[in-house]
Amino acid sequence: MSVIKVAILGFGTVGEGVYKTIQSHEDELTGVLGKKVEVTAVLIKNKQKTRDINEGVLITTDFAEILNLPQLDVVVEAIVGKEPTFTFLKQAIQRGCHIITANKEMFAYYGSELLELAENHNVSVGYEATVAGGIPVIQTLRQLLNVNRVRQVQGILNGTSNFILTEMREGKQSFAAALRLAQEKGYAEVDPTNDVEGFDAFYKTMILSRIAFGEEPKWHDVERKGITTITSELIEVTEKLGLRFKHIASISRIGYQINASVRPVLVGKFHPFYHVEGVENAVNVQSDIVGSITLQGPGAGMFPTASAVIEDLVFVCQNQPPNKNYNKTTAACEQKEKGNGKGLWFLQGLVKNYLSPSLTWVEQTSEDTAIIQATQKELEQLISQKKASGYFQIIGEYKILSNNKEANFAVL
Repeated sequence: MSVIKVAILGFGTVGEGVYKTIQSHEDELTGVLGKKVEVTAVLIKNKQKTRDINEGVLITTDFAEILNLPQLDVVVEAIVGKEPTFTFLKQAIQRGCHIITANKEMFAYYGSELLELAENHNVSVGYEATVAGGIPVIQTLRQLLNVNRVRQVQGILNGTSNFILTEMREGKQSFAAALRLAQEKGYAEVDPTNDVEGFDAFYKTMILSRIAFGEEPKWHDVERKGITTITSELIEVTEKLGLRFKHIASISRIGYQINASVRPVLVGKFHPFYHVEGVENAVNVQSDIVGSITLQGPGAGMFPTASAVIEDLVFVCQNQPPNKNYNKTTAACEQKEKGNGKGLWFLQGLVKNYLSPSLTWVEQTSEDTAIIQATQKELEQLISQKKASGYFQIIGEYKILSNNKEANFAVL
């Protein structure tokens, strides 16, 4: 029986998980591919560290040794940072290898270039593990885009931020205390900036935009806000209203323009993300035929991410076209220009007794907070005029009791 030779770059949580899964699911991989899958090399940083790797596997700190192997079919990259990973993967493609990556930052920057290079060399690129860990969102989008026109993609794409928000609400903890707990459990890095300021989710959003719409917005036009301004007091007030804070990435097409944001929002009880807690991730896709689909599952960890890599291994070994569905779509969302459509917002830090004819007052929720209907531009003017200190959009259905009559508001 012929053999598929695989090299793994990096042997941290993800790399080790991929290695173990290839060993434990050897029969399943052989059954699907008709060939045995064998790890032939592992790239590491420190040769002195003890690792549970079979004899006969090349363990090296020099990528050139891996490139010079007599047979090399697939390179799995599980390292952080843009370089040297981008260079390694370019060299692997030029050698004629399929590549698989779990590196969302590198792929957000260089994914288009790698896909084009792979197409020129007739090899495939797998990148399911770059977004939402064990949730097969990229495979789902590929399948949907055979006929469906995707209108919008929303997601909780960072498990660390979701864990912190859950702990703040359930444990009545401050942001700092919840962050410390996330670090103790290994969910957050010593420097958590990428997670809590929304950079990690931003990179994933750009990758999803390319899949859903074949292009991405200009990065500087994307609103990116983290969760560091959310306080336990805010969480307590909004919880009484039946709302929960979630850090949500959103992409939609308006005419020929792609709009994207990564920011904390408030979701109502009937929104699919309301019960997504802890380190879980979730992605909701809205398309013209099937309607709304929500995928939920673990967004990180050794085996959830390894699962995505292994599915990509099958994908690339079947030599799927690397740019399949990576083209511009014509789907359009019937919405007003960004910033001009009225939405439902939770407003904080209100000047006492402030009224404005352009705002629709929905409910006064406390002395200095309220729920209003307005455009984002109107809210930005309020902030600039120092009439309020902050705002958060409400998505999903929100119910109030006004003048003894129940009123419903539904916002996508």
